[in-house]
Amino acid sequence: MNYLQEYKKWCESSEFDQETKKELLEIKGNEEEIEDRFYKELEFGTAGLRGIIGAGTNRMNKYTVGKATQGLANYILEQKTQEKGVAISYDSRRMSKEFALQTALILCANGIKAYLFENLRPVPELSFAVRELKCTAGVMITASHNPPKYNGYKVYWDDGSQIVSPRDTEIINKVRNVKDFKEIKGMSREEAINKGLLKIVGKEMDEKYIKILKEHILNPEIMKEQGKNLKIVYTPLHGTGNTIVESLLKELGMENVYVVPEQKDPDGNFPTVDYPNPEDPKAFKLALELAKKINADVVLATDPDADRLGIYAKDTKTGEYMNYTGNMSALLIAEYRISQMKEKNILPSNGMFITTIVSSELAKAIAKNYELECIEVLTGFKNIGAVMRKAEENQDKEYVFGFEESYGCLIGDYARDKDGIAAVMALCEAACYYASEGKTLWDAMIDIYEKYGYYKEAQVSIVREGSKGAQEIKDMMTKMRQTEIQKIGDYKVLVFKDIENNMVKDMKTGITTETGLPKSNVLYYELEDNNWCCIRPSGTEPKIKMYMGIKGNTEEEAEEKLEKLKNAMLKIVEE
Repeated sequence: MNYLQEYKKWCESSEFDQETKKELLEIKGNEEEIEDRFYKELEFGTAGLRGIIGAGTNRMNKYTVGKATQGLANYILEQKTQEKGVAISYDSRRMSKEFALQTALILCANGIKAYLFENLRPVPELSFAVRELKCTAGVMITASHNPPKYNGYKVYWDDGSQIVSPRDTEIINKVRNVKDFKEIKGMSREEAINKGLLKIVGKEMDEKYIKILKEHILNPEIMKEQGKNLKIVYTPLHGTGNTIVESLLKELGMENVYVVPEQKDPDGNFPTVDYPNPEDPKAFKLALELAKKINADVVLATDPDADRLGIYAKDTKTGEYMNYTGNMSALLIAEYRISQMKEKNILPSNGMFITTIVSSELAKAIAKNYELECIEVLTGFKNIGAVMRKAEENQDKEYVFGFEESYGCLIGDYARDKDGIAAVMALCEAACYYASEGKTLWDAMIDIYEKYGYYKEAQVSIVREGSKGAQEIKDMMTKMRQTEIQKIGDYKVLVFKDIENNMVKDMKTGITTETGLPKSNVLYYELEDNNWCCIRPSGTEPKIKMYMGIKGNTEEEAEEKLEKLKNAMLKIVEE
Protein backbone atom coordinates (compact mmCIF):
# COMPACT_ATOMS: atom_id res chain seq x y z
CA MET A 1 0.00 0.00 0.00
CA ASN A 2 1.49 3.38 -0.97
CA TYR A 3 1.34 6.48 1.20
CA LEU A 4 -1.73 7.97 -0.53
CA GLN A 5 -3.71 4.74 -0.09
CA GLU A 6 -2.66 4.60 3.57
CA TYR A 7 -3.73 8.22 4.02
CA LYS A 8 -7.12 7.45 2.46
CA LYS A 9 -7.56 4.46 4.77
CA TRP A 10 -6.88 6.60 7.87
CA CYS A 11 -9.36 9.22 6.64
CA GLU A 12 -12.15 6.71 5.99
CA SER A 13 -11.76 3.59 8.14
CA SER A 14 -13.84 3.09 11.30
CA GLU A 15 -10.60 2.06 13.07
CA PHE A 16 -9.69 5.74 13.50
CA ASP A 17 -11.49 8.34 15.58
CA GLN A 18 -13.01 11.60 14.33
CA GLU A 19 -10.27 13.76 15.82
CA THR A 20 -7.64 11.87 13.83
CA LYS A 21 -9.68 12.10 10.63
CA LYS A 22 -10.25 15.83 11.12
CA GLU A 23 -6.51 16.44 11.49
CA LEU A 24 -5.77 14.47 8.33
CA LEU A 25 -8.51 16.07 6.24
CA GLU A 26 -6.94 19.46 7.04
CA ILE A 27 -3.84 18.46 5.03
CA LYS A 28 -5.82 17.15 2.03
CA GLY A 29 -4.00 18.08 -1.18
CA ASN A 30 -0.68 18.71 0.61
CA GLU A 31 1.19 15.79 -0.94
CA GLU A 32 4.53 16.59 0.72
CA GLU A 33 2.97 16.57 4.19
CA ILE A 34 0.91 13.44 3.44
CA GLU A 35 4.00 11.63 2.17
CA ASP A 36 6.02 12.54 5.27
CA ARG A 37 3.26 11.25 7.55
CA PHE A 38 2.63 8.00 5.65
CA TYR A 39 5.71 7.03 3.59
CA LYS A 40 6.72 4.59 6.32
CA GLU A 41 5.66 3.27 9.72
CA LEU A 42 7.22 5.01 12.70
CA GLU A 43 9.91 2.48 13.33
CA PHE A 44 10.10 0.72 16.66
CA GLY A 45 13.87 0.64 16.76
CA THR A 46 16.42 -0.43 19.33
CA ALA A 47 15.60 2.68 21.40
CA GLY A 48 11.82 2.25 21.01
CA LEU A 49 9.75 4.90 19.25
CA ARG A 50 10.55 8.55 18.64
CA GLY A 51 8.74 10.86 16.26
CA ILE A 52 6.67 13.97 15.66
CA ILE A 53 3.31 14.01 17.46
CA GLY A 54 0.39 13.79 15.02
CA ALA A 55 -1.84 11.55 12.93
CA GLY A 56 -0.22 9.10 10.51
CA THR A 57 1.85 5.93 10.41
CA ASN A 58 5.10 7.93 10.71
CA ARG A 59 3.93 9.90 13.76
CA MET A 60 3.61 9.48 17.51
CA ASN A 61 -0.09 8.99 18.26
CA LYS A 62 -2.35 6.66 20.21
CA TYR A 63 -2.40 4.16 17.35
CA THR A 64 1.38 3.84 16.94
CA VAL A 65 1.84 3.83 20.74
CA GLY A 66 -0.92 1.22 21.01
CA LYS A 67 0.75 -1.00 18.44
CA ALA A 68 4.10 -0.75 20.22
CA THR A 69 2.49 -1.61 23.56
CA GLN A 70 0.52 -4.56 22.19
CA GLY A 71 3.71 -5.92 20.65
CA LEU A 72 5.53 -5.50 23.98
CA ALA A 73 2.63 -7.20 25.78
CA ASN A 74 2.72 -10.14 23.37
CA TYR A 75 6.45 -10.52 24.05
CA ILE A 76 6.01 -10.39 27.85
CA LEU A 77 3.23 -13.00 27.67
CA GLU A 78 5.47 -15.23 25.58
CA GLN A 79 8.18 -14.86 28.26
CA LYS A 80 5.56 -15.73 30.94
CA THR A 81 6.73 -12.82 33.12
CA GLN A 82 3.45 -10.88 33.20
CA GLU A 83 3.06 -11.28 36.98
CA LYS A 84 6.20 -9.21 37.57
CA GLY A 85 4.59 -6.21 35.89
CA VAL A 86 5.84 -3.15 34.02
CA ALA A 87 6.83 0.23 35.52
CA ILE A 88 5.72 3.28 33.51
CA SER A 89 6.80 6.90 33.79
CA TYR A 90 6.60 9.99 31.60
CA ASP A 91 8.01 13.47 31.18
CA SER A 92 6.46 16.89 30.55
CA ARG A 93 5.98 16.61 26.77
CA ARG A 94 2.66 17.00 25.03
CA MET A 95 0.64 13.76 25.18
CA SER A 96 3.12 12.11 27.57
CA LYS A 97 0.57 11.62 30.36
CA GLU A 98 -2.04 10.30 27.90
CA PHE A 99 0.41 7.89 26.22
CA ALA A 100 1.58 6.63 29.64
CA LEU A 101 -1.96 5.85 30.80
CA GLN A 102 -2.79 4.26 27.46
CA THR A 103 0.33 2.07 27.73
CA ALA A 104 -0.63 1.00 31.25
CA LEU A 105 -4.21 0.11 30.30
CA ILE A 106 -3.22 -1.90 27.21
CA LEU A 107 -0.81 -3.91 29.36
CA CYS A 108 -3.55 -4.42 31.97
CA ALA A 109 -5.98 -5.57 29.25
CA ASN A 110 -3.43 -8.24 28.42
CA GLY A 111 -3.31 -9.39 32.05
CA ILE A 112 0.00 -7.65 32.77
CA LYS A 113 0.34 -5.63 35.97
CA ALA A 114 1.24 -1.96 35.39
CA TYR A 115 2.98 0.30 37.92
CA LEU A 116 2.14 3.81 36.72
CA PHE A 117 3.77 6.84 38.34
CA GLU A 118 1.17 9.25 39.73
CA ASN A 119 2.81 12.14 37.92
CA LEU A 120 5.82 12.88 35.74
CA ARG A 121 9.17 11.53 36.93
CA PRO A 122 12.71 11.46 35.48
CA VAL A 123 14.20 8.59 33.46
CA PRO A 124 16.71 7.55 36.14
CA GLU A 125 13.94 7.08 38.71
CA LEU A 126 12.07 4.86 36.24
CA SER A 127 15.23 2.78 35.72
CA PHE A 128 15.64 2.53 39.51
CA ALA A 129 11.95 1.64 39.98
CA VAL A 130 12.14 -1.27 37.51
CA ARG A 131 14.87 -2.79 39.68
CA GLU A 132 13.26 -1.86 42.99
CA LEU A 133 9.84 -3.30 42.05
CA LYS A 134 11.47 -6.31 40.35
CA CYS A 135 9.46 -5.63 37.20
CA THR A 136 9.90 -7.54 33.95
CA ALA A 137 10.09 -4.27 31.99
CA GLY A 138 9.71 -0.51 32.06
CA VAL A 139 8.38 2.13 29.66
CA MET A 140 9.32 5.81 29.66
CA ILE A 141 7.27 8.21 27.55
CA THR A 142 9.78 10.84 26.46
CA ALA A 143 11.60 12.25 23.47
CA SER A 144 14.50 13.25 25.71
CA HIS A 145 16.02 16.51 24.41
CA ASN A 146 14.24 16.65 21.03
CA PRO A 147 12.27 19.78 19.95
CA PRO A 148 8.71 20.27 21.33
CA LYS A 149 6.92 18.63 18.38
CA TYR A 150 8.42 15.22 19.28
CA ASN A 151 7.57 12.50 21.75
CA GLY A 152 8.88 8.98 22.24
CA TYR A 153 8.56 5.59 23.91
CA LYS A 154 11.59 3.93 25.52
CA VAL A 155 11.51 0.30 26.65
CA TYR A 156 13.56 -1.07 29.56
CA TRP A 157 14.07 -4.65 30.69
CA ASP A 158 14.22 -6.19 34.15
CA ASP A 159 17.71 -4.89 35.01
CA GLY A 160 16.57 -1.29 34.49
CA SER A 161 18.50 -0.88 31.25
CA GLN A 162 17.06 -0.11 27.83
CA ILE A 163 16.59 -3.24 25.76
CA VAL A 164 19.63 -4.63 23.94
CA SER A 165 20.32 -7.44 21.48
CA PRO A 166 18.84 -9.98 21.03
CA ARG A 167 15.84 -8.88 23.11
CA ASP A 168 15.43 -5.60 21.21
CA THR A 169 15.09 -7.45 17.89
CA GLU A 170 12.66 -9.95 19.40
CA ILE A 171 10.42 -7.16 20.72
CA ILE A 172 10.70 -5.24 17.43
CA ASN A 173 9.47 -8.34 15.59
CA LYS A 174 6.50 -8.68 17.96
CA VAL A 175 5.58 -5.02 17.30
CA ARG A 176 5.85 -5.53 13.53
CA ASN A 177 3.61 -8.57 13.78
CA VAL A 178 0.75 -6.44 15.07
CA LYS A 179 -0.68 -5.90 11.59
CA ASP A 180 -4.04 -4.42 12.50
CA PHE A 181 -4.88 -1.73 15.04
CA LYS A 182 -7.94 -3.81 15.98
CA GLU A 183 -5.53 -6.28 17.65
CA ILE A 184 -4.78 -3.69 20.35
CA LYS A 185 -6.58 -4.62 23.56
CA GLY A 186 -8.12 -2.04 25.89
CA MET A 187 -9.47 -1.68 29.42
CA SER A 188 -10.86 1.18 31.49
CA ARG A 189 -8.82 2.66 34.33
CA GLU A 190 -11.53 1.74 36.83
CA GLU A 191 -11.60 -1.91 35.74
CA ALA A 192 -7.80 -2.13 35.79
CA ILE A 193 -7.68 -0.81 39.37
CA ASN A 194 -10.55 -3.04 40.53
CA LYS A 195 -8.80 -6.11 39.12
CA GLY A 196 -5.58 -5.20 40.91
CA LEU A 197 -3.75 -4.79 37.61
CA LEU A 198 -3.08 -1.03 37.75
CA LYS A 199 -0.92 0.15 40.66
CA ILE A 200 -0.17 3.85 41.16
CA VAL A 201 3.41 4.68 42.23
CA GLY A 202 3.83 7.77 44.39
CA LYS A 203 6.16 9.51 46.84
CA GLU A 204 7.38 6.26 48.39
CA MET A 205 9.46 5.56 45.29
CA ASP A 206 10.87 9.11 45.35
CA GLU A 207 12.00 8.53 48.94
CA LYS A 208 13.75 5.26 48.07
CA TYR A 209 15.44 6.82 45.03
CA ILE A 210 16.61 9.87 47.00
CA LYS A 211 17.90 7.63 49.80
CA ILE A 212 20.07 5.63 47.39
CA LEU A 213 21.42 8.82 45.82
CA LYS A 214 22.41 10.24 49.20
CA GLU A 215 24.27 7.01 49.98
CA HIS A 216 26.61 7.85 47.08
CA ILE A 217 27.81 11.12 48.62
CA LEU A 218 31.50 10.76 49.52
CA ASN A 219 32.02 13.93 51.56
CA PRO A 220 28.71 14.86 53.23
CA GLU A 221 30.30 17.08 55.88
CA ILE A 222 32.22 19.14 53.32
CA MET A 223 28.99 19.50 51.35
CA LYS A 224 27.17 20.87 54.41
CA GLU A 225 30.03 23.19 55.30
CA GLN A 226 30.64 24.66 51.83
CA GLY A 227 27.00 24.47 50.81
CA LYS A 228 26.33 27.53 52.97
CA ASN A 229 28.36 29.70 50.63
CA LEU A 230 28.20 28.25 47.11
CA LYS A 231 25.51 29.65 44.83
CA ILE A 232 23.89 27.24 42.37
CA VAL A 233 21.57 28.19 39.51
CA TYR A 234 19.52 25.27 38.17
CA THR A 235 17.01 24.90 35.35
CA PRO A 236 14.95 21.79 34.55
CA LEU A 237 14.11 23.36 31.14
CA HIS A 238 10.38 22.84 31.78
CA GLY A 239 10.97 19.11 32.38
CA THR A 240 10.99 16.55 35.20
CA GLY A 241 14.25 17.47 36.94
CA ASN A 242 12.86 19.74 39.63
CA THR A 243 10.53 17.04 40.93
CA ILE A 244 13.67 16.09 42.88
CA VAL A 245 16.70 18.39 42.36
CA GLU A 246 15.89 21.47 44.46
CA SER A 247 14.70 19.54 47.53
CA LEU A 248 17.57 17.03 47.25
CA LEU A 249 20.27 19.71 47.13
CA LYS A 250 18.75 21.55 50.07
CA GLU A 251 18.63 18.32 52.09
CA LEU A 252 22.35 17.90 51.40
CA GLY A 253 23.18 21.36 52.71
CA MET A 254 23.15 23.50 49.57
CA GLU A 255 21.47 26.59 50.99
CA ASN A 256 21.66 28.81 47.92
CA VAL A 257 19.87 26.98 45.10
CA TYR A 258 18.16 29.26 42.60
CA VAL A 259 15.79 27.58 40.14
CA VAL A 260 15.15 29.64 36.99
CA PRO A 261 11.55 30.79 37.65
CA GLU A 262 10.49 30.98 33.98
CA GLN A 263 11.57 27.34 33.42
CA LYS A 264 10.68 25.80 36.78
CA ASP A 265 7.25 24.40 35.90
CA PRO A 266 6.78 21.43 33.53
CA ASP A 267 5.53 22.56 30.11
CA GLY A 268 5.58 20.43 26.97
CA ASN A 269 5.60 23.51 24.74
CA PHE A 270 8.99 24.55 26.19
CA PRO A 271 8.01 28.23 25.74
CA THR A 272 11.40 29.73 26.66
CA VAL A 273 13.62 27.52 24.48
CA ASP A 274 13.58 26.32 20.87
CA TYR A 275 15.37 23.13 21.80
CA PRO A 276 15.26 21.87 25.44
CA ASN A 277 18.75 20.43 25.28
CA PRO A 278 21.54 21.21 27.77
CA GLU A 279 24.02 20.55 24.94
CA ASP A 280 22.78 23.76 23.30
CA PRO A 281 24.28 26.97 24.79
CA LYS A 282 21.10 28.85 23.82
CA ALA A 283 19.16 26.76 26.35
CA PHE A 284 21.20 28.44 29.12
CA LYS A 285 20.21 32.03 28.24
CA LEU A 286 17.86 32.61 31.19
CA ALA A 287 20.00 30.58 33.60
CA LEU A 288 23.11 32.60 32.76
CA GLU A 289 21.21 35.88 33.13
CA LEU A 290 20.15 34.80 36.62
CA ALA A 291 23.67 33.57 37.41
CA LYS A 292 25.20 36.93 36.55
CA LYS A 293 22.56 38.73 38.58
CA ILE A 294 23.25 36.77 41.77
CA ASN A 295 26.95 36.01 41.08
CA ALA A 296 26.45 32.23 41.01
CA ASP A 297 29.35 29.78 41.11
CA VAL A 298 27.76 27.00 39.05
CA VAL A 299 24.95 26.90 36.47
CA LEU A 300 23.22 23.56 35.81
CA ALA A 301 20.56 22.34 33.37
CA THR A 302 18.87 18.99 32.84
CA ASP A 303 16.87 17.96 29.78
CA PRO A 304 13.11 17.16 29.97
CA ASP A 305 13.53 13.55 31.16
CA ALA A 306 16.52 14.53 33.36
CA ASP A 307 19.04 11.98 32.15
CA ARG A 308 21.42 14.63 30.75
CA LEU A 309 23.28 17.39 32.56
CA GLY A 310 24.81 20.53 31.07
CA ILE A 311 26.96 22.91 33.11
CA TYR A 312 28.67 26.29 33.18
CA ALA A 313 31.12 27.16 35.95
CA LYS A 314 32.49 30.56 36.82
CA ASP A 315 36.16 31.24 36.16
CA THR A 316 36.90 33.74 38.93
CA LYS A 317 40.08 34.87 37.19
CA THR A 318 38.14 36.23 34.18
CA GLY A 319 34.64 36.49 35.63
CA GLU A 320 33.36 34.46 32.68
CA TYR A 321 31.03 31.45 32.86
CA MET A 322 32.77 28.57 31.12
CA ASN A 323 30.79 25.97 29.19
CA TYR A 324 31.55 22.28 29.73
CA THR A 325 30.99 19.63 27.08
CA GLY A 326 29.41 16.34 28.12
CA ASN A 327 32.86 14.77 28.17
CA MET A 328 34.21 17.52 30.41
CA SER A 329 31.44 17.46 33.02
CA ALA A 330 31.37 13.64 33.22
CA LEU A 331 35.15 13.36 33.50
CA LEU A 332 35.30 16.09 36.12
CA ILE A 333 32.81 14.06 38.19
CA ALA A 334 34.78 10.88 37.45
CA GLU A 335 38.15 12.31 38.51
CA TYR A 336 36.67 13.74 41.70
CA ARG A 337 34.80 10.58 42.71
CA ILE A 338 37.51 8.10 41.77
CA SER A 339 40.29 10.10 43.45
CA GLN A 340 38.19 10.37 46.63
CA MET A 341 37.34 6.67 46.56
CA LYS A 342 41.04 5.88 46.30
CA GLU A 343 41.87 8.26 49.14
CA LYS A 344 39.22 6.63 51.34
CA ASN A 345 40.40 3.11 50.34
CA ILE A 346 37.00 2.19 48.89
CA LEU A 347 38.06 1.99 45.23
CA PRO A 348 37.53 -1.65 44.19
CA SER A 349 40.56 -3.52 42.84
CA ASN A 350 38.35 -5.10 40.17
CA GLY A 351 36.69 -1.80 39.26
CA MET A 352 35.54 -0.92 35.77
CA PHE A 353 35.19 2.48 34.10
CA ILE A 354 32.86 2.19 31.10
CA THR A 355 32.88 4.63 28.18
CA THR A 356 31.77 4.69 24.54
CA ILE A 357 33.73 4.73 21.29
CA VAL A 358 32.76 8.35 20.58
CA SER A 359 33.63 9.67 24.05
CA SER A 360 36.85 11.34 25.18
CA GLU A 361 40.13 9.44 25.21
CA LEU A 362 40.75 11.18 28.54
CA ALA A 363 38.62 8.42 30.10
CA LYS A 364 41.32 5.88 29.27
CA ALA A 365 44.00 8.10 30.85
CA ILE A 366 41.98 8.48 34.08
CA ALA A 367 41.22 4.74 34.23
CA LYS A 368 44.88 3.89 33.72
CA ASN A 369 45.96 6.31 36.45
CA TYR A 370 43.69 4.64 39.00
CA GLU A 371 44.30 1.08 37.73
CA LEU A 372 40.71 0.58 36.63
CA GLU A 373 39.70 -1.49 33.63
CA CYS A 374 38.46 0.83 30.90
CA ILE A 375 35.74 -0.83 28.83
CA GLU A 376 34.67 0.75 25.53
CA VAL A 377 31.20 0.10 24.10
CA LEU A 378 29.05 1.37 21.24
CA THR A 379 27.13 4.64 21.53
CA GLY A 380 24.06 4.45 23.77
CA PHE A 381 23.90 4.04 27.52
CA LYS A 382 22.08 0.73 27.11
CA ASN A 383 25.43 -0.72 26.01
CA ILE A 384 27.00 0.46 29.27
CA GLY A 385 24.04 -1.15 31.03
CA ALA A 386 24.71 -4.43 29.21
CA VAL A 387 28.28 -4.54 30.58
CA MET A 388 26.94 -3.79 34.06
CA ARG A 389 24.42 -6.64 33.76
CA LYS A 390 27.09 -9.11 32.69
CA ALA A 391 29.36 -8.10 35.57
CA GLU A 392 26.45 -8.40 38.01
CA GLU A 393 25.63 -11.90 36.73
CA ASN A 394 29.27 -13.05 36.72
CA GLN A 395 30.13 -11.28 40.00
CA ASP A 396 33.63 -10.66 38.66
CA LYS A 397 33.84 -6.86 38.25
CA GLU A 398 32.55 -3.84 40.15
CA TYR A 399 31.05 -0.82 38.47
CA VAL A 400 32.76 2.45 39.38
CA PHE A 401 31.64 4.96 36.74
CA GLY A 402 30.18 5.11 33.25
CA PHE A 403 29.43 7.92 30.83
CA GLU A 404 28.84 8.90 27.23
CA GLU A 405 29.74 12.15 25.51
CA SER A 406 26.07 13.10 25.09
CA TYR A 407 25.94 14.70 28.53
CA GLY A 408 25.12 11.59 30.54
CA CYS A 409 26.76 9.59 33.31
CA LEU A 410 25.87 7.19 36.13
CA ILE A 411 27.69 7.31 39.47
CA GLY A 412 26.48 3.98 40.90
CA ASP A 413 24.91 0.64 40.04
CA TYR A 414 21.44 1.42 41.52
CA ALA A 415 20.12 2.15 38.00
CA ARG A 416 21.03 1.27 34.44
CA ASP A 417 20.59 4.54 32.58
CA LYS A 418 22.31 7.89 32.70
CA ASP A 419 21.19 9.96 35.67
CA GLY A 420 21.09 13.75 35.40
CA ILE A 421 19.74 14.06 38.96
CA ALA A 422 22.69 12.17 40.44
CA ALA A 423 25.05 14.10 38.15
CA VAL A 424 23.71 17.41 39.54
CA MET A 425 24.28 16.09 43.06
CA ALA A 426 27.79 14.79 42.30
CA LEU A 427 28.75 17.99 40.52
CA CYS A 428 27.62 20.10 43.48
CA GLU A 429 29.55 17.83 45.84
CA ALA A 430 32.66 18.26 43.71
CA ALA A 431 32.16 22.04 43.73
CA CYS A 432 31.99 21.98 47.55
CA TYR A 433 35.09 19.80 47.82
CA TYR A 434 37.18 21.99 45.51
CA ALA A 435 35.87 25.14 47.26
CA SER A 436 37.22 23.70 50.53
CA GLU A 437 40.63 23.66 48.79
CA GLY A 438 40.21 27.22 47.55
CA LYS A 439 39.44 26.15 43.98
CA THR A 440 36.55 26.61 41.56
CA LEU A 441 35.18 23.88 39.32
CA TRP A 442 36.94 25.55 36.41
CA ASP A 443 40.25 25.40 38.33
CA ALA A 444 39.58 21.68 38.85
CA MET A 445 39.00 21.18 35.12
CA ILE A 446 42.28 22.90 34.24
CA ASP A 447 44.06 20.74 36.84
CA ILE A 448 42.74 17.62 35.08
CA TYR A 449 44.05 18.86 31.72
CA GLU A 450 47.43 19.72 33.22
CA LYS A 451 47.60 16.26 34.80
CA TYR A 452 46.56 14.19 31.77
CA GLY A 453 46.85 16.41 28.70
CA TYR A 454 44.44 18.73 26.88
CA TYR A 455 41.91 16.31 25.41
CA LYS A 456 39.26 18.14 23.38
CA GLU A 457 36.28 16.78 21.47
CA ALA A 458 33.59 18.05 19.12
CA GLN A 459 30.40 16.71 17.63
CA VAL A 460 28.83 18.15 14.49
CA SER A 461 25.68 17.06 12.65
CA ILE A 462 24.27 17.37 9.15
CA VAL A 463 20.44 17.43 9.22
CA ARG A 464 18.49 15.87 6.35
CA GLU A 465 14.73 15.62 6.98
CA GLY A 466 12.00 13.57 5.30
CA SER A 467 12.21 10.55 2.99
CA LYS A 468 14.63 12.33 0.67
CA GLY A 469 16.85 13.25 3.60
CA ALA A 470 16.84 9.67 4.90
CA GLN A 471 18.16 8.50 1.52
CA GLU A 472 20.83 11.22 1.48
CA ILE A 473 22.06 10.13 4.92
CA LYS A 474 22.17 6.52 3.72
CA ASP A 475 24.13 7.59 0.62
CA MET A 476 26.65 9.55 2.71
CA MET A 477 27.35 6.50 4.88
CA THR A 478 27.70 4.27 1.78
CA LYS A 479 30.15 6.69 0.17
CA MET A 480 32.27 6.92 3.33
CA ARG A 481 32.23 3.14 3.76
CA GLN A 482 33.36 2.53 0.17
CA THR A 483 36.06 5.25 0.07
CA GLU A 484 39.48 4.36 1.40
CA ILE A 485 40.46 7.51 3.28
CA GLN A 486 44.20 7.78 3.87
CA LYS A 487 44.27 11.17 5.57
CA ILE A 488 41.84 13.46 7.44
CA GLY A 489 43.14 17.01 7.69
CA ASP A 490 46.77 16.91 8.88
CA TYR A 491 46.59 13.36 10.17
CA LYS A 492 47.16 9.98 8.56
CA VAL A 493 44.51 7.34 9.18
CA LEU A 494 46.21 4.55 11.13
CA VAL A 495 43.24 2.25 11.64
CA PHE A 496 39.80 2.15 9.99
CA LYS A 497 36.90 0.38 11.75
CA ASP A 498 33.66 -0.52 9.97
CA ILE A 499 31.55 -1.77 12.86
CA GLU A 500 28.57 -2.65 10.63
CA ASN A 501 30.78 -5.14 8.80
CA ASN A 502 32.80 -6.21 11.89
CA MET A 503 36.06 -5.10 10.27
CA VAL A 504 39.18 -3.39 11.59
CA LYS A 505 41.79 -2.51 8.99
CA ASP A 506 45.39 -1.54 9.75
CA MET A 507 45.97 1.07 7.03
CA LYS A 508 49.73 0.56 7.01
CA THR A 509 49.81 -3.25 6.71
CA GLY A 510 46.39 -3.81 5.17
CA ILE A 511 45.73 -6.56 7.74
CA THR A 512 42.07 -6.85 8.80
CA THR A 513 40.69 -8.19 12.08
CA GLU A 514 37.29 -8.19 13.82
CA THR A 515 35.93 -5.36 16.00
CA GLY A 516 34.54 -7.54 18.79
CA LEU A 517 31.57 -5.13 18.99
CA PRO A 518 27.89 -5.71 18.13
CA LYS A 519 26.88 -4.79 14.58
CA SER A 520 26.14 -1.06 14.22
CA ASN A 521 26.22 1.49 11.39
CA VAL A 522 29.37 3.23 12.62
CA LEU A 523 32.66 4.14 10.90
CA TYR A 524 35.68 4.98 13.06
CA TYR A 525 39.03 6.46 12.03
CA GLU A 526 41.99 6.19 14.40
CA LEU A 527 44.45 8.95 13.49
CA GLU A 528 48.01 9.93 14.33
CA ASP A 529 48.92 11.61 17.64
CA ASN A 530 46.01 10.25 19.75
CA ASN A 531 43.44 11.85 17.44
CA TRP A 532 40.28 10.22 16.04
CA CYS A 533 37.07 10.71 14.04
CA CYS A 534 33.82 8.78 13.91
CA ILE A 535 30.62 9.00 11.85
CA ARG A 536 27.18 7.44 12.26
CA PRO A 537 23.53 8.21 11.46
CA SER A 538 21.45 9.25 14.48
CA GLY A 539 19.06 6.59 15.69
CA THR A 540 16.50 9.13 16.89
CA GLU A 541 16.80 12.23 14.68
CA PRO A 542 17.07 12.93 10.92
CA LYS A 543 20.79 13.64 10.96
CA ILE A 544 24.21 12.18 10.38
CA LYS A 545 26.58 12.71 13.31
CA MET A 546 30.33 13.23 13.24
CA TYR A 547 32.50 13.00 16.32
CA MET A 548 36.18 13.85 16.66
CA GLY A 549 38.79 14.21 19.36
CA ILE A 550 42.37 15.41 19.69
CA LYS A 551 45.05 15.79 22.35
CA GLY A 552 47.07 18.99 22.67
CA ASN A 553 49.78 20.36 24.92
CA THR A 554 47.87 23.55 25.70
CA GLU A 555 44.22 24.56 25.55
CA GLU A 556 44.87 26.96 22.65
CA GLU A 557 46.72 24.34 20.63
CA ALA A 558 44.01 21.75 21.30
CA GLU A 559 41.20 24.10 20.23
CA GLU A 560 43.01 25.05 17.04
CA LYS A 561 43.75 21.43 16.10
CA LEU A 562 40.16 20.42 16.84
CA GLU A 563 38.67 23.14 14.63
CA LYS A 564 40.90 22.09 11.72
CA LEU A 565 39.98 18.45 12.14
CA LYS A 566 36.26 19.26 12.32
CA ASN A 567 36.39 21.26 9.08
CA ALA A 568 38.40 18.53 7.34
CA MET A 569 35.88 15.85 8.36
CA LEU A 570 32.91 17.95 7.23
CA LYS A 571 34.54 18.53 3.87
CA ILE A 572 35.09 14.80 3.30
CA VAL A 573 31.50 13.89 4.22
CA GLU A 574 29.80 16.66 2.24
CA GLU A 575 31.88 16.67 -0.94
